[in-house]
Amino acid sequence: MIERDTALLEVRGLKTSFFSDAGRTKAVDGISFFVDRGRTLGIVGESGSGKTVTALSIMGLLPDAARVIAGSVLLDGEELIGAPESRMRRARGSRIGMVFQDPLSSLNPVYTIGAQIAEAVRLHDVGAASVDAEVELLLRQVEMPDPRSAARSYPHQLSGGMRQRATMAIALAGRPELLIADEPTTALDVTVQAQILDLLARLQSQSKMAMILITHDLGVVAAVADYVVVMRQGRVVETGAVDALFAHPTDEYTKQLLDAMPRLGVG
Repeated sequence: MIERDTALLEVRGLKTSFFSDAGRTKAVDGISFFVDRGRTLGIVGESGSGKTVTALSIMGLLPDAARVIAGSVLLDGEELIGAPESRMRRARGSRIGMVFQDPLSSLNPVYTIGAQIAEAVRLHDVGAASVDAEVELLLRQVEMPDPRSAARSYPHQLSGGMRQRATMAIALAGRPELLIADEPTTALDVTVQAQILDLLARLQSQSKMAMILITHDLGVVAAVADYVVVMRQGRVVETGAVDALFAHPTDEYTKQLLDAMPRLGVG
């Protein structure tokens, strides 16, 4: 799908499982894909298909009950699977940023938005002359209304769309090469969803970073992504350029996802 010599991220045969007293549950079962520099890859599938577990495996943020049991994740040729935690901490944020699905739960309720962004700026040491100025710049970059007021606000004082913009600012604080956006519009109304998707597309274009957009909605993929990976039950069932896949899907599951998309005048 993507030429190896231009791929920023290469995932090969990734297998991740959860372990409990009841035994082992396969969450990701041997998936492979590439993410090209400066391009957007959409990962799509129903809930439970392994999309988020794939992202957490890449980031090294799996819960204690889960672990990668096989495969490779190469970031610009550097192996992330099995890397020491110290190296993963350096990679998170400064090389890979992540926007999580629920901004309210991913933000700390006892700190202001500005304090949380400032912490990310200091952590990643991006050479900003002024942390406060960098916080305001990041909030303006994600088109936060009234950035100075937002920086003084606590998460519960902001709307869902504004909270998501704040989490995007935190993810961008390290100026990452790759941004992973995990269902970034799920909890938002339709109008705000469109605004966030448009913002993600502009940020990706302006910074030339690569992006992985995780969603259950093929319509979202069509609006933002260049390529798409369709997942089902932990496996990749189809990959391809967005236009080609929409025009000529080959897998029955992909066809079902396309058929499920709402259409004007139908219903």
